[in-house]
Amino acid sequence: AQDVPRMAKDELKAVIGDPDLVIVDVRSGRDWSASESKITGAVREEPKKAASWADKYEKDKTFVLYCA
Repeated sequence: AQDVPRMAKDELKAVIGDPDLVIVDVRSGRDWSASESKITGAVREEPKKAASWADKYEKDKTFVLYCA
């Protein structure tokens, strides 16, 4: 996890809408369903099932996973 680059909120805001960006909401259960804060355009995926959904996205995209 230490080697994974991080993106600040302001950096993300600057690139939202970029067709080469995929924003993945990986919050689970109630953390996701009860949240009033969701990033427009983000897709929701189960974090524990990454092996089953990772292949459906193009590999040349930039991925931002968030959970808060």
